[in-house]
Amino acid sequence: MSRPEDHQPLKNPPKVPRPPIPSSSVLLVSPSNQILLLHRVRTSSSFASAHVFPGGALSAEHDGEIPAVDSLARHEDGKAYRLAAIRETFEESGILLAKNKTTGRLFTEIGDQEREEGRKAVHSGKIMFLDWLGKVGAVADTDALIPLTRWITPANVPKRFTTQMYLYFLPLPTSPSSSSSSPLPPSSPASPISTTLDPDEIIIPTPTPDGGIEHTAARFLPAAKWLALARAARILLFPPQFFLLHLLAPYLARSSTSPTSPLPPPAALQAERDALLKFLNEPAVYDGEREASWADAAISPRPVVGLPGYGDVGQGATVLGLEWAGPEVERQGKGRRGVKGWVVVARFAREGPREVEVVRREEVVVGGRGGGGKL
Repeated sequence: MSRPEDHQPLKNPPKVPRPPIPSSSVLLVSPSNQILLLHRVRTSSSFASAHVFPGGALSAEHDGEIPAVDSLARHEDGKAYRLAAIRETFEESGILLAKNKTTGRLFTEIGDQEREEGRKAVHSGKIMFLDWLGKVGAVADTDALIPLTRWITPANVPKRFTTQMYLYFLPLPTSPSSSSSSPLPPSSPASPISTTLDPDEIIIPTPTPDGGIEHTAARFLPAAKWLALARAARILLFPPQFFLLHLLAPYLARSSTSPTSPLPPPAALQAERDALLKFLNEPAVYDGEREASWADAAISPRPVVGLPGYGDVGQGATVLGLEWAGPEVERQGKGRRGVKGWVVVARFAREGPREVEVVRREEVVVGGRGGGGKL
């Protein structure tokens, strides 16, 4: 059972930090350019009650050899991280990021019952994930995962992870006629994310929770909508999820307000994706220095300065700098770093971060509004 103290900084952190657990997460982009989040159960061992991207810890049985604690590959993109990302997405949402062995298209030639039976069998360890994929004629679509930062839990927190984040684009509608129709409501387990009369259209199953084992809800919404819900305190987002949604919001599903909003034409949806990829492939410059690429950035958030009364976040706000890669990556001596141009401002309550916001570093004033100098 998750305890609040598992995610709170220790008053007297150990001299040698606890090794972070290798894990993967996927920012899954729907055919309408919306983002999938899962609502974790209150008793979850990590991120309890929060909304998170699908993902979880690597498994040597399912995903292959996991780099050793002292290995340089421990905090780098790799085969085990990619397989874990696809397996966990399947276990947690029912969406299979795999290709048909024959056609190379996204694998959807499987009925709801068989898919759910396979999902439960893999989740419980009754069959290995790769064995099940081979059985149904599919292969994990690891090449389509786009690395999008690595997040390493700060050294002074009891339960630590080194999480490789990925971006994955589900196929767009293949024709204007199919993209102009509204998807069916996600509350219906049998309804697809998009509907079509085109026989070549790929139907994406509606994401579903795992029966309350780890999640109570699974839903696609525009990135901007998820951020709005967090700002209204209707959902709980931790800094990594909030920050990455903040990056995607200006580019994806800009005209959508709900899962049932009419879809733009496929060309417009592709233009959104192209604009996002262009942004991600062009590292920003801060204070005359190029930032780390989004694919290679390793981020271990740490407080920069407390800002009581900053903006609208209330008393006790903390500014988290994102430029440090953490002690493990720093010891590798490869010069990897995070991003300095942004900071995350949050107030940490017992249940987790509240009133989270992403701010450009130059906009933060030391000592609160109207006082001190810039960071």
